[in-house]
Amino acid sequence: MNESTFVAPKGRLRGWLAAGLLAASGLAQAQFALLPTPRLVAPPAESAAQSDAQYRVDAAHHIYNQYPKRIYRGRLPPLLYSVMMVDVTIDDAGQVADIAVVRKPAVDQVAPWVMAMIRRAAPFPVPAHLAGGAAHFSEVWFVDRSGLFQLMSLTEGQR
Repeated sequence: MNESTFVAPKGRLRGWLAAGLLAASGLAQAQFALLPTPRLVAPPAESAAQSDAQYRVDAAHHIYNQYPKRIYRGRLPPLLYSVMMVDVTIDDAGQVADIAVVRKPAVDQVAPWVMAMIRRAAPFPVPAHLAGGAAHFSEVWFVDRSGLFQLMSLTEGQR
């Protein structure tokens, strides 16, 4: 077999692999086209948190309670599909007052998906013990291509 006959199949193989990766990417992105429905679990009337950092953990537990089937159980894989950081403000009634993207995710479909999930999880526990009655915190979302996620506040780590 000479070198030219060997290169041609290798080139086709690369094409097939690229097509397979594009198809897999499309399947992964489809996970984010549908927004999961929250369980609508009533939050505690108010949070006992004395600081925004403590409230962040309460908010993370609330999101996990609203989307239990979307939580990635165990340690995350070494390569994540997307990582996103958001700043969230919860008002004195437990409603989402503002969400700002601090770190844009690598996959464009993830940002609206995460932001919609946060909004649909409202009402959050009322931040009654915080100055001004509102909570402001940052949260990092670790998102797997399967549509499962962990939050930095409650992560189980990474392999």
